[in-house]
Amino acid sequence: MSTLWLIRHGPTHAKSFVGWTDLPADLSDRAAIARLESALPRVPLISSDLSRAINTGSAIQGPRPRLPHDPRLRETHFGDWENLSWAEIQQRDTDLARRVFETPGDIAPPGGESWNRFSARVHAGVAALQGETIVVAHMGVILALLQKALGCTAYEALGHQIDPLSCTVIDCPEGLEKAWSCTLINHKY
Repeated sequence: MSTLWLIRHGPTHAKSFVGWTDLPADLSDRAAIARLESALPRVPLISSDLSRAINTGSAIQGPRPRLPHDPRLRETHFGDWENLSWAEIQQRDTDLARRVFETPGDIAPPGGESWNRFSARVHAGVAALQGETIVVAHMGVILALLQKALGCTAYEALGHQIDPLSCTVIDCPEGLEKAWSCTLINHKY
């Protein structure tokens, strides 16, 4: 069995949809970072290849071995909606915006990724991991993995709150027939 310790990167303070834009994380809350670092097991750590995840991983790494950054663990690609607020997206693409978020699946933002394509990318990245691992990534990544662990729809998964510097723990038994489970969601140390 593998256990994934999913950590959302530190806050970016952006008030828009940020997927592949490489914004820095605010890592000034040293107390929260210290609590998180001390609560995590001493297992390998991996992050997405975006600086907000890389730098959060470095802040909590401690004595843990570091695996190479993995672009498959990036946030979803919002395409033409990248760095737009919800109001701006609704104004540009009202009907499409509702379909993308109310019936997530094969529908994608213009020039972006659909939920199904994004989720497949994330699951391929996680499938390459072996054993217990800390994964420093993004809200969407955690929600895609949470969907499988909870056995819920994408719409239901998108309803979960995942705060910056929070921890979600998912157990992933080996073998396709075995169900994943979740022991912790959005926990702040």
